[in-house]
Amino acid sequence: MQPIFALPIYYLLIEPVWAFCGTSFNVVFFYMTWATLVLSHSALRVELVGTATVRVLCYALPSLLFFLFDILTPSAAVLLKAQGEYGLPAGNKRGRIRKKDLKVAGWALFNLTLGIVVQAAVEHALASQFRKVRLVKVTLKLPLPWTLVLDLFWGLLFREILSYTIHRCILHTNNPLARLHRTWYHSLRAPYPLTAHYDHPLVYLVGRWLPTILPVFLRRLHMLSYIVYLGLVSLEETFAYSGYSPMPTGFFIGGMARNTEAHLHSAGKGNFGPWGVLDWMLSTNVEEEFEE
Repeated sequence: MQPIFALPIYYLLIEPVWAFCGTSFNVVFFYMTWATLVLSHSALRVELVGTATVRVLCYALPSLLFFLFDILTPSAAVLLKAQGEYGLPAGNKRGRIRKKDLKVAGWALFNLTLGIVVQAAVEHALASQFRKVRLVKVTLKLPLPWTLVLDLFWGLLFREILSYTIHRCILHTNNPLARLHRTWYHSLRAPYPLTAHYDHPLVYLVGRWLPTILPVFLRRLHMLSYIVYLGLVSLEETFAYSGYSPMPTGFFIGGMARNTEAHLHSAGKGNFGPWGVLDWMLSTNVEEEFEE
């Protein structure tokens, strides 16, 4: 059996952008490449390699680099932190690398891997019981540009609703999952790189993985729509939990990052959604209460 990483995933991630922005020849070439991938590899293989690749490139790798930058060069990192020294993993620029910080990074990467494993198990179960039912559609037919835009809109909207509801109604009420969430994630001083996926594994699956993957199933996203959707979510998590003040797209991502910090510093009194839209509509948004 061929190794799983023999799949030319480059074409899955790079070629869509090139194809849609290029000539009709590029579109035809991309479709031929896509058809070759679909016909020569199983749908499960395409989905899992695509998922792992996007997660590594858009979340794990940049977050790990940011984390190493914070712990190895804190004097330089503190200049970029919105909360100064308090936003560093050690809490100050003279602090040493702590075992707890490495533990947080280890659990975050473990949870990320766990989510992909659970996704594979769910897909295998669906394929065994319902042959034509899948989380992600891997078909020869490609989504049209406006279909892709609609998929992204509904996917991100469903994720916002699910994240807000689960976070507020399950992870911040009186139950075992809420207590685990409080003793794990809310033991952090401040968000810093990799903490987006740090929590007890059970809490992670309910509060982070489920709101991300369920909209994909409800909307029946095509693989290409799913790749773009997952890439946007991964980049959002990378920057919103980085603790840095300079942000791409400035106000938008920067506002999400400040909301994330305020949620942690307020001990979970508000800011339950990733984008803050439902918090604003339902008056559960909280302002920054940080005091160094």
